[in-house]
Amino acid sequence: MASPHRHPPALHDRAIQDLSFIRRTMEEAASFSDIPGWGLAGIGVTALATTALAEAQPTAARWLAIWIGEAVLAGIGGTALLWLKMHRHGRVSAELPLTTPARKFFLGLLPAIVAGTLLTLALLEFETIGAVPPALGVPPLIPGLWLTLYGTALVTAGLHSVRAVPMMGLTFMSLGAVALFGSQAVGAWMLALGFGITHIGFGLWIARRHGG
Repeated sequence: MASPHRHPPALHDRAIQDLSFIRRTMEEAASFSDIPGWGLAGIGVTALATTALAEAQPTAARWLAIWIGEAVLAGIGGTALLWLKMHRHGRVSAELPLTTPARKFFLGLLPAIVAGTLLTLALLEFETIGAVPPALGVPPLIPGLWLTLYGTALVTAGLHSVRAVPMMGLTFMSLGAVALFGSQAVGAWMLALGFGITHIGFGLWIARRHGG
């Protein structure tokens, strides 16, 4: 017969291990629900203003600079508001900067964003965009490219988030498809509908159903 363990684990240690395992399992199965709805709505408002301002620029370089500035500010502001919402709900701490659902969300979001940045740089002709109007210097594929890849990022990240996120991603992809096969003017309208109206609509929905 097997001899008993000389030092059997204490009951409370075993209970702590079981609880830690249960907590990790529940966390991995949970969805990321800390999307800042009001932040998305605010980004939509600034994107509408950006569309009007960019279309009034005399050169393609200025058009591009305004949209890049909007993307950078939206990224910084959206991340800050997301972090504040996570902190408000107690999902951020010194021991746990990001929960498992949050890490999955960001890992799903980033690849398509990086791909969009690289493809944009590859399409631009930097020798001419500084001296020609947007209609001539901005490659017509760029609005559709931005919308489609941003939508792809939302769909992949949304697999680990609330239902509104992948639905928003599909909306962006649909608008991107229209922009890719439309004219330059159609692309500008799709940018406004996507980064402006779509962000506002889904942002208000998320804010209402998921606590801000």
